[in-house]
Amino acid sequence: MTLDELALALAPAIADSAAFDGWSDAALVAAAEMAGADVDVARLAYPGGAMDMIAAWIGTVDLAMAEALPPEKLATMKIREKIAALVLARLDAIAGREEALRRATAIMAMPQNVVRAGKLGWASADKMWRMAGDTATDYNHYTKRAILSSIYAATLAVFANDETEGKAETRAFLDRRIDGVMRFEKAKAQLLKGNDQHFSISRFLGRLRYPAR
Repeated sequence: MTLDELALALAPAIADSAAFDGWSDAALVAAAEMAGADVDVARLAYPGGAMDMIAAWIGTVDLAMAEALPPEKLATMKIREKIAALVLARLDAIAGREEALRRATAIMAMPQNVVRAGKLGWASADKMWRMAGDTATDYNHYTKRAILSSIYAATLAVFANDETEGKAETRAFLDRRIDGVMRFEKAKAQLLKGNDQHFSISRFLGRLRYPAR
């Protein structure tokens, strides 16, 4: 087993221990001992400490999402359904580890970790859009990922503290956010109608300032 493979293998158990010990060496040691892995080797799998542990945990969430929603299953869904299903699959993979999520979020919010946390959020959004079949290479590639990463982050915050049955509050929150994005996409499509199919910031701002009557 390579160090990368070991990092992924131990990540769920580290997340379980993180609920009590935080994303710390103690959590790593507990996970390694439980798996029968050499503790010193396990430490080598996470040279960056807590953020490496969290990144590996996110990697296991990526894998769980892909397993829950294979291409043939996604192919039967509309785009809105795909995005909702992909986010919910990630939440299902995290379920039961809300305290670990809260502690991970606090670590990722630290000034020294904000840049990497942003990259991890972007990567999660990118994986979801790619699985949904997105092939955009223009500015849409970036706006879609920026919007989805913000939606996912906000949904995680609600999920972490949601005590309603079946996480009903989280699901309702996600539905509202996705509805908002769909309305935005429709409005954007209207702006792109006509001979010029390129998005114009000046034209967009002009329409905001001088709306059509």
